[in-house]
Amino acid sequence: MQLSTAHHDERLTAPRSWWAIAVMTGLAGALMLLPLGTLPLLAGLVGGTALAGLLVSSYGSARVRVVNGALAVGDARIPVSALGEPEVLDAEEARAWRTYKADTRAFMLMRSYVPTAVRIEVTDPADPTPYVYVSTREPQALVSALRAARAA
Repeated sequence: MQLSTAHHDERLTAPRSWWAIAVMTGLAGALMLLPLGTLPLLAGLVGGTALAGLLVSSYGSARVRVVNGALAVGDARIPVSALGEPEVLDAEEARAWRTYKADTRAFMLMRSYVPTAVRIEVTDPADPTPYVYVSTREPQALVSALRAARAA
């Protein structure tokens, strides 16, 4: 078995403003515990910031990869042989496919802070999923990697 040399690896990280909100959440926790004293204030600051930071980090850690002939998106791993032609979606078209054009059976890795996306039809007749929607900051690179992996 020959492994594909096509490769794409992208991490969809949360925007900086979300990290600022995490810090403000810690400050709010500290202010709530201010009447109890200095030590609870510090615990609220550290604990609130850490908890909010953990949530931001976990949501923002989605990966989009094309490796070894498969599209790995979040927890899903889909062989490129089961996928059709990828379609690059600009910001307006991506928003349309996230909202009124969306199919509830589709597999979607959506990140609202990423304006562009790629939509790929699922051609496997045994799979009821009509398409895969992937938010990506590098749609052309993802499409190129998918096409190269399918050609290999």
